[in-house]
This record gives sequence, C-alpha cells and structure tokens, in this order.
Amino acid sequence: MTSDPLCESRPLQVVVYTDALGIGGAEISLGHLIANVSSDIELTVVGVSQLVVDAIAVQRPHAQQIVLPVMGMRSMLAHMTTFHRLQPDVVHMNLCTPWVGAIGLTAALSLPKARVVRVDQLPLRTTDAIDLWRTRALSLRVDAHVAVGEASARRMEDFYALGRHTVLSVPNGVPDLASKSTLPNARHDGLLVGSVGRLDAMKAHDVLLRAIAQVDDVCVEILGEGEQRTALENLAVELGIYERISLLGWMEQPRDRLPHYDVFVLPSRSEGFPLAIVEAMLAARPVIATRVGSVAEAVKHNETGILIEKNDVDGLAAALRCLRDDAALRDRLGQQGRTVAVEHFTAVQMAKRYEQIWQKVLSLPRSPRLHVPRPRD
Repeated sequence: MTSDPLCESRPLQVVVYTDALGIGGAEISLGHLIANVSSDIELTVVGVSQLVVDAIAVQRPHAQQIVLPVMGMRSMLAHMTTFHRLQPDVVHMNLCTPWVGAIGLTAALSLPKARVVRVDQLPLRTTDAIDLWRTRALSLRVDAHVAVGEASARRMEDFYALGRHTVLSVPNGVPDLASKSTLPNARHDGLLVGSVGRLDAMKAHDVLLRAIAQVDDVCVEILGEGEQRTALENLAVELGIYERISLLGWMEQPRDRLPHYDVFVLPSRSEGFPLAIVEAMLAARPVIATRVGSVAEAVKHNETGILIEKNDVDGLAAALRCLRDDAALRDRLGQQGRTVAVEHFTAVQMAKRYEQIWQKVLSLPRSPRLHVPRPRD
C-alpha cells in the first residue's frame, strides 16, 4: 500500500493553551515559545481571555486565535467542540498553577489521537482535597509532564504522588536582546539595585526594603504593580528609607532598565523559574536571589550571583554590602551569569527542547487515559 503524499507533507499541528485571565511570567514564557519554534509548525493559540490570547499570539502573527468561555458547562462544551474540530497532533497546556486548566485538560485528553503535554510553571501544593486528586488524576494521564526546572519537577512529583522522574525539566528561556558592547557598567553615586515583579506578598519586596534599611549608599527601583504598593510605601516611611525607594509601577519593557542597575535582586518567597533572573543574567548584572523553586539552577552561589534563604533580611543586607564594596566581584558575577544564560537559558533553546518533546510523544504510543499504571517509586 502506498502512502498518501498529502499526509506526509502535513505540518505538525500544535494547540498551545492557557486559561490564565491575566498576563504574568507563565504567559510571557508561552509567547517566547511560540515566537521561537520552527516556522514549519502550525500553531493555534487557545485561551479564555482575549487579552491573554492577543498578548501571546502577537509573537506569532500567522497563528490562529480562539477564545473560549471561562467556566461552566458552556465552557466544557466549547472546549470539547473546538479541540475535536481542530484535531491537533499535540496540545501544549501551559498552567500558571497546578490545579488550573482542568476543563482544557479534560477536553484535550478526550481527543482520540492527540498527545497532551502539560507544563507547570509553579510547583505549588494545594491543600484542597478535590483539587489535589483532580490535579493528580489529570497529570497521570498526559503524554509528557514538564516543570520549569529540576527542583520544580521533583516537587511536582512529590506534591501529587506522580512517581519519581515522571516530570521533565525545561527551564524558561528569554530572547537574548543584548550584547556585552551595549551593556556598560552603571555610573552613579552609591549602589543602584533593581527588582522586577508584581507587588504582592509572594515577591517579598518587604524583605528587600528591610535589608536596604541596614545598608548605606544603596537605592532600589522596583518595577511592577500590585496590591502591596501602599503597604510598601508605608514600610519605607517607617524604616526611614522613603527617599531611597522608587516604585516605578508596571513597565512594558522592564529589560530596558536593567543596564542602569548595579545589582538585580529577586527576594521571592516562591518561584518556579523566573524570567526576570535570566533577563538580568543576559544583561550581565549580578543577581541576588532566594533559594526557591529552580532559581538555584541558574544562579550559582558565588559564580553567577549570591543565593540567600527566603525571608532572610540579614543575609540579603550582607550580600548587598558585599557587592556594594566590590565592583570587581559585581563585574565577574555579571559576566559569568551572562555566559551561563546564553549557553542554557535562551528562548531558542527552550523552543528546541519543546519541539523535541512534541516529536518524542508523537513517536511513542499514547499514554492510557482511562487506566494508568501505578506511579514509579
């Protein structure tokens, strides 16, 4: 029997899906992915928010866009109908927290031939029993399960009893928009520290302000917006550092500010694999960050930056003093950080890894949907 030449020439059909209602690091990362995968792949961006779908699809001008209802039976019916109409080869599920995306996952898993790739951006555990068991049940049935770092992958396995080494690691990557020649060292009095992230408790900007209060000749700019703005402003007044703190709000291109900083700080209490750290490393800026999520897989202590424990005000203050007083160390950590980021954490490398995963799951039998084997120990 001869093969059909039309089937042989059919490009890979991939649906990328998110049910996020706002734009954060997970959605930005998905935009970087679709901008960098092969032009031979036909992509459809599916979501439940026009704002989010537009923000992602703009990275791939010819990608089809579909916006579905958010919740309820109407949403389930629309997801089922749309996925079965599209008949993709792969459904790439991008999840900002592990317990979201149940409707999209259920619809994707109902497809008779498609492979489903699940990507968890944050390794979080839920205390809600229904959410936990639903998350586990859906995770055990996908064809590939991905987290954004080795530590994050192991946490997902442990949190949801998935079995050891069942979750793959693909770090988030960002475009390398800078070169060493365009990144001069900052020139100003004292040390200027930059931080990027929404203003909420998880990002721990309060820890950064308390550390700044212990270190002379240091100012900080925080790029981001959120519900903690007033609390942070009041804390700065209370600590007597209001004149050294600048809350610049949300910026469309925060990377444009990176060359102005001497040091980049991410004091978060929880992370997956934050894009902001890679952007700072590509800008050759030394990084101070907490040992959370998979941060330590990029920030190597005393090699590409300085690692501290979360909520460690004194440790952050000591790291700031160290870098304030040693310009040569700042330059060495920054340049080594850039080298590591270029080698391992660009959007191009991330896209190549996902393309390999898509091709691999298509080459293997589909994972069972109704019955799954006992997870490996």
